[in-house]
Amino acid sequence: MKVSFIGLGVMGYPMAAHLQQSGHEVTVFNRTPERAAHWAQQYNGRSASTPGLAARDADIVFVCVGNDDDVRSVVLGKDGALAGMSRGSTLVDHTTASADLALELHALCQSVGVGFIDAPVSGGQAGAEKGVLTVMCGGTHDDFAKVESVLASYARCVRLLGAAGSGQLAKMVNQICIAGIVQGLAEAMTFSERAGLDTAAVIEVIRQGAAQSWQMENRYQTMLQDQYNHGFAVDWMRKDLGLVQDRAKRLGLSLPVTELVDSYYAEVQAMGGGRWDTSSLFKRMQTNIGE
Repeated sequence: MKVSFIGLGVMGYPMAAHLQQSGHEVTVFNRTPERAAHWAQQYNGRSASTPGLAARDADIVFVCVGNDDDVRSVVLGKDGALAGMSRGSTLVDHTTASADLALELHALCQSVGVGFIDAPVSGGQAGAEKGVLTVMCGGTHDDFAKVESVLASYARCVRLLGAAGSGQLAKMVNQICIAGIVQGLAEAMTFSERAGLDTAAVIEVIRQGAAQSWQMENRYQTMLQDQYNHGFAVDWMRKDLGLVQDRAKRLGLSLPVTELVDSYYAEVQAMGGGRWDTSSLFKRMQTNIGE
């Protein structure tokens, strides 16, 4: 199958590689052309100079960029992906963006006979590299059926959760959960340290019980080592939590824990940790205790 992948960041680069290695014919585009050229050389694929050229003749076009504006910049306009897509092809947006954008793109794609799936992912850079991402999808059953098996190239769980926008809303649920869990882990580890316990030993015990979580399994050791370059950046988490809080207000909901943790991430940014991973909430607590 001919596919295109637009956006070769820490997630997109390995995701596109899995597509190529699964036997698909992949053409890539990246706003930094050198990165696209490097990918094409490394994986024996092709690169294009514009999103529209990358999307030409593709059965499926994947997008994985930073935010709503980034998506519009590579999808819309005379050189955008949509201009190069053929009727009957499908656009899959892996960007964590707003549900409003998903509805906008769904309508635009429908108007030109192109399918659309909003498909944000969870699992981080490691999940992308290992090909074990979780993909939360919104769109029609027909469009989903066209892409489901291809998405399995880099995912262990692919699920259609409703109409267009449902994938983005599900990703918001995911980020709400992560925010609370990471802060809980940071507090627990800080408590353990202050109480004079061997925190690594404590975690080894409690991870066998009800306290276990993905964050505990994958982050407690690097947190104890004061290493915060292993995952999803604080800057991006704050972008996502902004989407969550905007949607919550429109739903008439109060999310006090999410709002509080978002304010803590703002403090991490002020510490110069915008590019640290989300487990840096532990760093924030240690810094505040030392003051």
